[in-house]
Amino acid sequence: MPAADAQSDHDAPAAVLEAPAPTAPTRTPQQRPSPAEEARTIVSATTTGTLATLSADGGPWASMVGFATLPDGRPVLMVSTLAEHGRNLERDQRASLSVVAPGREHARDPLDHGRLTLAGVAERATGSDADRAHEAYVAAFPPAGLFSTFGDFSTWVLRVERVRWVGGYGRMDSVTADGYARAEPDPVLPRARGAVRHLNEDHADALLAMTQVLGGHPDATSARCERADRYGLDLSAETPRGRASVRIGFEAALDGAEGLRAATVALARLAREGAAG
Repeated sequence: MPAADAQSDHDAPAAVLEAPAPTAPTRTPQQRPSPAEEARTIVSATTTGTLATLSADGGPWASMVGFATLPDGRPVLMVSTLAEHGRNLERDQRASLSVVAPGREHARDPLDHGRLTLAGVAERATGSDADRAHEAYVAAFPPAGLFSTFGDFSTWVLRVERVRWVGGYGRMDSVTADGYARAEPDPVLPRARGAVRHLNEDHADALLAMTQVLGGHPDATSARCERADRYGLDLSAETPRGRASVRIGFEAALDGAEGLRAATVALARLAREGAAG
């Protein structure tokens, strides 16, 4: 029997999940963030998640928590033994943290949105980790500077052993702990919402030209931008053959969101020149 991860079609009829393939060569790089980069980007973009711990009877217990992040992606928690999850960690340090990408509340289908689970062992912050963890948490939650001095509070760091990233329907992968720690958060994606809205509201013609000339879908009738990251744009295009997902890559990866405008202008120019030629 194949592993669950291998069942990418969910046993659905092929027609349900088929998307129109390009009918012409794509003319831009197709690189996109790796699953490890996707995971680090989600974690770096928010400070709330759901912590799962084990109760005294072995049953699961989920609690909404605030967290900060160390440079290697390890989440930092400050918990009180007045909370059940705090008492659970005192007894059994196995834990997992579920984090969803910001903006899920605006999605038409909240399950078709980025999220991940980090699983491992929660450890009391000690040594140099204690100072760094405390500073990171207080920077994320300034009131913690006061209540962290209360005797029932302590600082914990989740040592990540397993990572599971889901980018939406049909987009998911497991990431090693080392791969997660080494990856960098995408510097563009969390700050690109306004730029994406601007592209859709004011430059629909340019997006369509990119799709037709650069994205391999000359029969596209309309296109909209779904997201932007350091490597390029994800577009959704309408064609007579159905809706297509189109990747339009930048010539070079961006170091920050400030380079997004110039990169998209360059793509629009390239599309216009290709159409004219």
